[in-house]
Amino acid sequence: MSDQRNLTMPNIDKLERMLMSTGNNYDIPKIRAAYDYASSLHEGQFRVSGEPYISHPIAVAEIVAGLELDTNSICAALLHDTVEDCSEKTDLKEIEKRFGAEVAMLVDGLTKLVTLYVEDKEEAHIENIRKMLLAMSRDVRVIFIKLCDRLHNMRTLDVKPDPKRRQTALETMHVYAPLAHRLGIQKIKQELENLCISYLDPIGYEEVESYIKDKYGESVGFIERVTGQVEEKLREGGIHFELKGRIKSVYSIYRKMYNQNKSFDQIYDFYAMRIIVDTELECYTALGLIHEMFKSVPGRFKDYISTPKPNMYRSLHTTVIGKDGIPFEVQIRTWDMHHVAEYGVAAHWKYKSGEKSREDMDKKLEWISRLVETESDAKDPDEFLNALKTDIFHDETFVFTPKGDVLALPQGATVIDFAYSIHSGVGNSMIGAKINGMIVPIDTAPETGDIVEILTSSSSKGPSRDWLNIVKTSEARTKIRGWFKREKRTENIVAGKAMVDAEFKKWKRPYTETQRNEIVATTGQRIGFMSADDLYNTLGYGGISMSKVSGKLHDEFERTVAAPEPEIRREEMTAEHVKVAQAPKNLKSAGGIVVDGEYGCQVKFAKCCNPLPGDSVVGFVTKGYGISIHKHDCPNYRVMAENPENAGRLVEAHWESNAKESTDMYEAQISVYVFDRLGIVADISVALSEMRVFLLQINTTKSGTDKSVVNLKISCKNVEHYHSIVSKLRSIDGVVDVTRGFS
Repeated sequence: MSDQRNLTMPNIDKLERMLMSTGNNYDIPKIRAAYDYASSLHEGQFRVSGEPYISHPIAVAEIVAGLELDTNSICAALLHDTVEDCSEKTDLKEIEKRFGAEVAMLVDGLTKLVTLYVEDKEEAHIENIRKMLLAMSRDVRVIFIKLCDRLHNMRTLDVKPDPKRRQTALETMHVYAPLAHRLGIQKIKQELENLCISYLDPIGYEEVESYIKDKYGESVGFIERVTGQVEEKLREGGIHFELKGRIKSVYSIYRKMYNQNKSFDQIYDFYAMRIIVDTELECYTALGLIHEMFKSVPGRFKDYISTPKPNMYRSLHTTVIGKDGIPFEVQIRTWDMHHVAEYGVAAHWKYKSGEKSREDMDKKLEWISRLVETESDAKDPDEFLNALKTDIFHDETFVFTPKGDVLALPQGATVIDFAYSIHSGVGNSMIGAKINGMIVPIDTAPETGDIVEILTSSSSKGPSRDWLNIVKTSEARTKIRGWFKREKRTENIVAGKAMVDAEFKKWKRPYTETQRNEIVATTGQRIGFMSADDLYNTLGYGGISMSKVSGKLHDEFERTVAAPEPEIRREEMTAEHVKVAQAPKNLKSAGGIVVDGEYGCQVKFAKCCNPLPGDSVVGFVTKGYGISIHKHDCPNYRVMAENPENAGRLVEAHWESNAKESTDMYEAQISVYVFDRLGIVADISVALSEMRVFLLQINTTKSGTDKSVVNLKISCKNVEHYHSIVSKLRSIDGVVDVTRGFS
């Protein structure tokens, strides 16, 4: 491909001219140094198109400059791929040394995740988004540069293979375009949407584009005539203005046709007119003149000046019908409002921004920090993605408090969501709600302009679990779960156990409570929980869904709970049953045991008694798992031995002579009876740690008003090792007794 490459090295002359034309005091030498360093690191690298790779960082920096961001943002744009993608490696320390801590922080936020220890690609993708939002919460310039990076990638996407084009376009449509909208950067949002739909549905895109060209060609006279009439009227009104006639973007019309199932003739705002004036008062004066000239369409007036959108967008919107019977939309705004409409939050991040501007910016971006905080402990990636879709990517509803404050909620959010958006205390003490003075059901979704009043009571018992199925926002859901997590742990554990038992019953195999807790504890450790009760608790308050746990529980269930064993008499037993049978995974699965004089037989150690080297043992023939080894005094074994029908299944067994000297580890179960006191469980854990004993499982249950039983599963070498552990545990203050096995 080398002969197809464009070896002309791009330079930053155009970028420098852009920066100097703004009048801002950019540090040009620093920016040129960043270009030189990036260019040297990317030397010899080419894009798929054949262009030198450095052309991409330069293009991104030019888009960033178009947003009028500061010197450090432009340097970060030039350096954003150097840490990960360069053959000649650099690192953040070197970037910080050359260009400062702020540039290094921005580059770090922009660097893609390289190693993610997650279980599937979907989780990796969601973790990438989560990291991006976290970086945004620290410095919003990260997402500004990331959007510029994605925009240039979309502009040059045609050189990629079709599957890659679709994948990138889908991700852009579902994540980056909505983020640009949420941040109010309409200029980037609209271009991203149009580019995405051209790759995702090229036929539909061409159809809409063709219609626009035909329609516009037919109506050029209409647009010119109407703009002329409006210009004359505004001049008569003494208003200084700029007027632009335009048509809707391809994606805007495409969405209404395909998402809202409208025909071309049903799109009333195909034509649009934008009037930009000097003052807010002139906006309303111009609106009055427009309504005086044309008939307004009922329900199509929106005042985003008095009630701005959360992304700071402010403008007046009205749809009117011209004398030809053709409807068109009119947007009226000031120059400052127009700048915000085009650049959103970025319009407030000027090179010359001071501390006051930064404080204002932080307030405007509280929703990012709130989302990151809300989802920081989410263990379910689907839950996080749903939160994104609800809290960021949905249209908003604007409702009023009784004091006249405006709150923005995702479309479809309920009065419960409204209560929790005010304060968690309001939501937790909520007993009802009023909309426009009328009491309404708590699952009611208010509409834009409604006045919502939350009824509270100090005697309220807190939220209902049913609310989790009603609320729409992650903020409300997390606050409700947080209340149950704090206040109802015992109930949560009971509810979680019931959910697990219901799941276990589907697998139609008997199990003990000990086995259930062992399965849940092991599964919980795989997910990140310290104990079985922690997982029960999280399931109970809804912190993780059963669907995300079920598969892992089933794997452990299959390993722990044996299938029913058909009876096999000794005379029917073959070498295959004894030596070839498949054993489940154990700490010690075979070896160390001599069965009927035979070495190397496939054995498993019974979980009911967990024999250790030094114990007197016996064998019991099972089908599918070889020989089950029990302690000679095991109650379960005695019951089986007393059944005459099992006589042929009992075999002699003993430990190999060197088993007690082996370094192999076995499972042992211990019950520690204690007086309740603060720190008793911690003392037990410390004692085991000091003896270098691995703690495999721990559960605590009450056995009286001031006593408890701490059930431990530990790793143990032999009977002597077990006795030394017991002796150490009995020396702990508050320990009454220690016995083998679970109580």
